[in-house]
Amino acid sequence: MRTDYLSFYKSSYSGRGVECVEVAHIPANFRKSSYSGQGVNCVEVGDLPRGAAIRDSKHPDAGHLPFPASEWATFLDGARRRKL
Repeated sequence: MRTDYLSFYKSSYSGRGVECVEVAHIPANFRKSSYSGQGVNCVEVGDLPRGAAIRDSKHPDAGHLPFPASEWATFLDGARRRKL
């Protein structure tokens, strides 16, 4: 599993040992994608430290798909080209 789109840091509960638990921020605030149109059901986007995450507005508790910044930029470029 790729994790280069997340910024991990040592958990404060890990103590002082070398082996520890690391945690990463997962977006709590998703917003409606500007490419979703005017419908109620849409794709939502959340910012990650090094990329973005998307989820289905109909099923927000089903999880999200994270993308590294480079892949997200490629996706947006393709979406912009198709919209023209």
